[in-house]
Amino acid sequence: MTATLSKQDRLNTTLSTLRAALPELRGALIATVDGLPIAQTMGAGTDANRVAAMAATALGLGKRINDTLGSGTLTDMSVGGSDGQVYIYAAGTKGVLAVVAPTGVNLGLLHMEARDAAQEVAGIL
Repeated sequence: MTATLSKQDRLNTTLSTLRAALPELRGALIATVDGLPIAQTMGAGTDANRVAAMAATALGLGKRINDTLGSGTLTDMSVGGSDGQVYIYAAGTKGVLAVVAPTGVNLGLLHMEARDAAQEVAGIL
């Protein structure tokens, strides 16, 4: 007999897998497209509610920009700063995955792992 994991447990496992693949990440968060945090592994002192709201807002804006420019379905976007980047991935129609990475992270590996995680999240939600 196998135990069935709850959606919350499955989402937390997805984040744990992502963090294990990229231990240098500063944080990762799953939120609804309405901006409500669902699961997160953010650093101490980070307000997950604010990050979730901003990630969902950025995703919505990115979708509008893509629609306006005829660029197809938005898959991901990034916001860069001098000390790191935030990558935001669409997780189906219901979710958003935000990943906080330091400067110099291996972008190929990050995108591969995070896109897989976003796809998993979409399947869970």
